Amino acid sequence: MLVYFLRHGLAGDKHWEGNDEERPLTAEGTQRMAREAVGIEALGLQLDAIITSPLTRAAQTAQIVAEHLQFGYRVVEDERLAPGFDRERFSALLAEHDGAAGVMLVGHETDLSKVICQLIGGGRVELKKGALAAVDYDEKQGTGLLLWLASPRLLGA
Repeated sequence: MLVYFLRHGLAGDKHWEGNDEERPLTAEGTQRMAREAVGIEALGLQLDAIITSPLTRAAQTAQIVAEHLQFGYRVVEDERLAPGFDRERFSALLAEHDGAAGVMLVGHETDLSKVICQLIGGGRVELKKGALAAVDYDEKQGTGLLLWLASPRLLGA
């Protein structure tokens, strides 16, 4: 299974006065994600599901990408992708998508990078806001191979 890890786009700054879970993408973040969606489309990803953290900034990111890709299914919000996402949550989430060829997970740092590193057996990975990584995940072995990591700039932001 190919698993794509997408970090949410540029969100409101640390001076946000509301609930952090509701912190939205900024106007610039929305524009950048729309440009990145063009780059993501050019990659020709074969997705069976787009699953996002329920936090506003991640859900907005997932929706922008899904709309641009004209993804025929709804974006699914999953609490397991909220901050605190880990290898155990990853395994449980993907078990529900057994047989899928490709799944995109939209979430947060440092959680996404930690899970990627655990899947590939170590190393250091950092996903900038709007970055996308592809991991070839072997469900039987519970391990993965990092195929590529695309920066927001490479994707067109």
